[in-house]
Amino acid sequence: MTKLALVTGGAHPIGIGFASATALRKLGFEVIVTGYSPEEIALLAPVEGISARLLDVTDQSSVDALVADLPRLDALVNCAGHATPHEFDLDQFARTLDVNLTGAMRMCTAARPLLARQGGAIVNIASMYAIFGSTMAPAYTASKTGVVGLTRTLAASWAKDNIRCNAVAPGWIRTNMSRMLWENAELAAPVVARTPMGRWGEPQELGDVVGFLCSHEARFVTGVMIPVDGGYAISG
Repeated sequence: MTKLALVTGGAHPIGIGFASATALRKLGFEVIVTGYSPEEIALLAPVEGISARLLDVTDQSSVDALVADLPRLDALVNCAGHATPHEFDLDQFARTLDVNLTGAMRMCTAARPLLARQGGAIVNIASMYAIFGSTMAPAYTASKTGVVGLTRTLAASWAKDNIRCNAVAPGWIRTNMSRMLWENAELAAPVVARTPMGRWGEPQELGDVVGFLCSHEARFVTGVMIPVDGGYAISG
């Protein structure tokens, strides 16, 4: 039977989730991506072997219904994410943690039995902010730092189930979420100046690392966080 991967938040064509789905498809997986709304689902580019489902990772019943409908699961990629310009507002702070951190945990615990059956892999999306923090994004930084701790804990705890759990930490990637920065030459220039590789990253460059971590080639890799940032984090 063909392996099946679930990528949350992967419907938007200019994003890490869809790039991860594309990478997994090239590795032979059938892939389900998710969107928060019908409008988001409608953005999905038609690709053979990639389908879309509605999912709200903050709603346990939504999570349970989707996972219950899966015939098997070989890889889970938690890409559903939330960011806000109102990071210091406590309601928005809680919302960001609920999507980025608790939402990932909801998905992991719901998918655990299916992943254990196949000896599957989990990849969580962290952030370079989990390495050095941010002056403007306390909620996003806290949630993504928590994702790293969750990843390491699940890797240690669920290894007995033959489940691997890893994370990737994107740097400045040209996604829809960061569009307002990379489309603005004045805002984009400092990123390029600090990045040793001298440019912004492309979503597929991160998606390919996600694909590797879900693949047989990474079968003895668990509990790691891989920065995919062109060297940004080491050049401050």
